[in-house]
Amino acid sequence: MTPLRATRLGALLLLGSALTALPCRADVPTADVPGGSDHPVLQRFSGSVLAGYAHQDWEQRTFPDAGGVGKGSEGFIKPLTLEGKVTRLFYVAPLDKGPLEVFRNHQQALQAAGFKTVWTCETEAQGCVKAYFALDKNERLRGMGWAKGDLPSMDPSSSGRWSLASSISHEQGRLLVGQLSKGGRQLHLLLYTSVAQTAHTHRAATYIEIVEPRAMPTGQVTVDAQGISQGLKAEGKFAFYGLFFDTGKSEVKPESQPQLAEMAQVLKADPKLRVYIVGHTDNVGSFDANQALSQARAQAVVAALTKSPYGVEAGRLNAKGAASIAPVASNADEDGRARNRRVEMVLQ
Repeated sequence: MTPLRATRLGALLLLGSALTALPCRADVPTADVPGGSDHPVLQRFSGSVLAGYAHQDWEQRTFPDAGGVGKGSEGFIKPLTLEGKVTRLFYVAPLDKGPLEVFRNHQQALQAAGFKTVWTCETEAQGCVKAYFALDKNERLRGMGWAKGDLPSMDPSSSGRWSLASSISHEQGRLLVGQLSKGGRQLHLLLYTSVAQTAHTHRAATYIEIVEPRAMPTGQVTVDAQGISQGLKAEGKFAFYGLFFDTGKSEVKPESQPQLAEMAQVLKADPKLRVYIVGHTDNVGSFDANQALSQARAQAVVAALTKSPYGVEAGRLNAKGAASIAPVASNADEDGRARNRRVEMVLQ
């Protein structure tokens, strides 16, 4: 073989090796999962792909409370059960972006938006490995849609590849869980970032759950006593959407009883607690009519709480009507108007 032919053959062999490596890199998702999108309260880490997405209009999820995980426990010490609209998102970060960089960017963005951390961990000693195993895999993956692709090894010495569904790991895992107020609602958010399955992938993966209290499909939502207490401590007030009135009327409808019971439980648990019960309306109609209606509805709630079977002392409650002067959303559409029509419990 002549030196020239040998040179050409060597070049072809090198080109062939390069071409066989390309399919591995092409298998990393390059487009978001069909139907998926970022949640409005938290945008993705720059350059990431939304590889997994699930959304339920009303579902139940379990988050850790401030106690986190225990020394001898494989799960969270006191899991907090949450109900409402649930969004679950799974992101794959760009090549060679590490878990710490991705986690810190999410953390800083949330803190800038007023996020209140309930519990966090960043090391095994703080419980992050146990937290990873406490995030039930079956629950995480239930109903999740996935983008096309997987996670191949990016190391020349390894030929492994891993599915997107098993991509978060306990390696360099960091967890953040807490609450964020947005548009008059208190959202619960859990974020976990780690190495994407193994160091061979050279990528980070992030799993996010967001729970928004909202009406069940039947049109009724009840916030339990624990949620009300947490909201009062965090914000000094809490908005209720489980108290029902007919349009233009002030009589409390019977389907409000579950919410009234939870409100009464909070008040009875702390005999020193004194609150304003504040009625709010949308901006449809005249201000004077809305002022009278909001005052009448607040008084009706106070009257209901002081009667049997609740029996809260009347002197601890003060009814106020705010009409439409304190909206939590735009009155330009029905969804916004529905959020503005509410009753709040406000600490005196």
